[in-house]
Amino acid sequence: MRACVLGANGQLGRALAAALPDAVALGRDGLDIGDADAVAAYDFSGVDVVFNAAAHTAVDRAEAEPAAAWRTNALGPAHLAAAAARHGFTLVHVSTEYVFDGTTPGPMPEDTPLAPLGVYGASKAAGELAVRAAPRHVIARTSWVVGDGANFVATMTRLAREGVSPTVVDDQIGRPTFASDLAAALIALAGREHGTYHVTNDGEPVSWHGLAREVFARCGRSPGDVRPVTTAQYTVDKPGMARRPANSVLDLSLLIRADVAMPPWRDSLDIHMGLNA
Repeated sequence: MRACVLGANGQLGRALAAALPDAVALGRDGLDIGDADAVAAYDFSGVDVVFNAAAHTAVDRAEAEPAAAWRTNALGPAHLAAAAARHGFTLVHVSTEYVFDGTTPGPMPEDTPLAPLGVYGASKAAGELAVRAAPRHVIARTSWVVGDGANFVATMTRLAREGVSPTVVDDQIGRPTFASDLAAALIALAGREHGTYHVTNDGEPVSWHGLAREVFARCGRSPGDVRPVTTAQYTVDKPGMARRPANSVLDLSLLIRADVAMPPWRDSLDIHMGLNA
């Protein structure tokens, strides 16, 4: 498989580049997908699959800077879909559970109606619609990505080691997705001609508060040092915060039927924190 990884400087991009050492790995300085002329001029000849891990993921900043989010998350995928149609490569595009409003009870299947709560989710939903124009495409929705870089687990690890006792939201639930596991799943899905899949780590869903407790325990701190708070209480003095879906749990049934197995998130958390190499 001759592959190109876009967004190679992000957590998922780095994991994909590590899993595909022969791939062309491009950060924004190598190819800005929001630039239509740059994408049209790029030589994709000989490329079988393009993994689009490039995204504007600053959820709160997107509310204040919507044009930047739409440029990367909506226009960028549209430019890549046009390139896929011209050059014949498979476009594997990474999306998010933020395309949903999180009001659906239980794990959300792929055909859950799109209903984003904010700019980030709306721009990603538009990107999904654009990608569907590519003759061969895979859309992979994921959630709570943890990899090499800034993320919730890294923040909680730092706070645990610094002796801080944080307050963490306990009424938003989901599953963490570890970048190396996600990368492996995307590579497996790249052989499919088209389709939308939900891809997170498996295991019992957890709240952000519960995940923080798991991290604290692995750092030798008491899980009780993490205090719970509701979303309403946490955001009362933060008017610039974007709304988050209360339910981020994605149904993995279709992924399992495609013979792509994701490890339980607790096992991957152990590995990520160096507890079970």
